[in-house]
Amino acid sequence: MSVPPTPPIVLASESPQRRAILEQLDIPFIVVPPRYEEHDSPDADPVELVREHARGKARSVGPHGECPVLGVDTAVVVDGQSLGKPGNAAEAEAMLERLSGRTHEVVSGLCLITPSWEELHHEVATVKFRPLTARDLAHYVGSGEWKDRAGGYAIQGLGASLVERLEGDYLNVVGLPAALLVRLLVERFPGTYGLG
Repeated sequence: MSVPPTPPIVLASESPQRRAILEQLDIPFIVVPPRYEEHDSPDADPVELVREHARGKARSVGPHGECPVLGVDTAVVVDGQSLGKPGNAAEAEAMLERLSGRTHEVVSGLCLITPSWEELHHEVATVKFRPLTARDLAHYVGSGEWKDRAGGYAIQGLGASLVERLEGDYLNVVGLPAALLVRLLVERFPGTYGLG
């Protein structure tokens, strides 16, 4: 008796970090770029915003046959305000200065949909930066790693040197709340992805 192939997850994202996390978890997937325009209102609630963006991304490419569609959006939040991606080195330095010696939140919205149901959730991790010197800032900004990164840093790279403490799902800070995704796959697809 042959076992039907595992339906790949349709990842509605072009993020290399999200692809790497799914590969790390040995979850089969295909990438379909979302057809969704993000609208970041400065006074919007960050949690509602990432949930809305995750749902918008997933719905823009799905449903996709029997394959579940995954949409994710992540924000770095300090003082209740989302920090987007810095546009240049000066903006990156200003963001990192703002995070220096302080605790911030990394909030991700996650939406998983099929033709018959939709799951929408969010996950929060807290990250504390050590106090950063002018040399720390110059070194990190000079690395260029801040480019295309919410909050201006990447914890999975040189940005790890900025972090003093993390509470929550490390992979959420990288860009995909993996523990939440695994829990949903165990509940909705027990055994299908080698989980549950």
